[in-house]
Amino acid sequence: MRIVIALGGNALLHRGERPDAAVQEANIDRVTTAIAALAQEHEIVITHGNGPQIGLLAVESAADPALSAPYPLDLLGAQTQGMIGSLLARTLHDALPGRRIAALVTHTLVRADDPAFDHPTKFVGQVYPYEVASTLARKRGWHIAADTTGWRRVVPSPAPERILETDTVHELLNSGTLVICAGGGGVPVTADQDTGALTGAEAVIDKDLTAALLAEDLKADFLLILTDVPCVYAGYGTPDQRPVLGATPAELRRGGFPDGSMGPKTEAAARFVERTGGLAAIVSLDAAYEIVHGRSGTLVRPDLTVA
Repeated sequence: MRIVIALGGNALLHRGERPDAAVQEANIDRVTTAIAALAQEHEIVITHGNGPQIGLLAVESAADPALSAPYPLDLLGAQTQGMIGSLLARTLHDALPGRRIAALVTHTLVRADDPAFDHPTKFVGQVYPYEVASTLARKRGWHIAADTTGWRRVVPSPAPERILETDTVHELLNSGTLVICAGGGGVPVTADQDTGALTGAEAVIDKDLTAALLAEDLKADFLLILTDVPCVYAGYGTPDQRPVLGATPAELRRGGFPDGSMGPKTEAAARFVERTGGLAAIVSLDAAYEIVHGRSGTLVRPDLTVA
């Protein structure tokens, strides 16, 4: 079975942890344990988030006196692909001796006129108290929004149109390679209508929506979205909270999940299932093996009702 796995950005850097390299290197072992068991039995493609990491790089870049201007988000995204891809490749190399593993820097095409460029919604970086966040916003020209425990920077998140290196990923999979790609949703680029020339975009693409598109293009059987909660919850954080253990795409969309957290994950799962007839799941990292084998988490299945 061909499985596309979407790791949350907090898989390597948990909320509230110091963003040290040593912390992320320690957390990678848990990720490897979860993925290695699946890789023994299935073809695997791994994507990952980069919200905490790209936010850290953006702060460092903005504060660097050697720079005349901060690095743009597309180049910072490329840096996070290299860093996180290297961590994953090294630990998987040790956990899966003899297995071919490749980490690719990939680019995702977006529309230059996507309305998302005018309405930033994608959280990046750490959580701040409101006073600190508002000061940073004034100083650096950021947009900020309330997160669950504070305030964070938000940036544009245009819809992914196409992953430019999909054919290369196909070839690697066909040769038995475990592929790490489309990290942070891929490096966002726009294409000139006349020449096709690529230009980086000041944005961070949602990694779950990119993973759904990648899984569709790769003709994957399963899209596995790994997060920090056991499953999707209806009414999350309220007295009426209840687990959603199984759903169709239509049922998920009726759940009204928020854009800043579970919304993109449920939409990604719904899109993949609708467009391919495959299965998708949303589950905690430690239960990755169990959900693929029919246990734990939220399983999203096609609506087989005949009209």
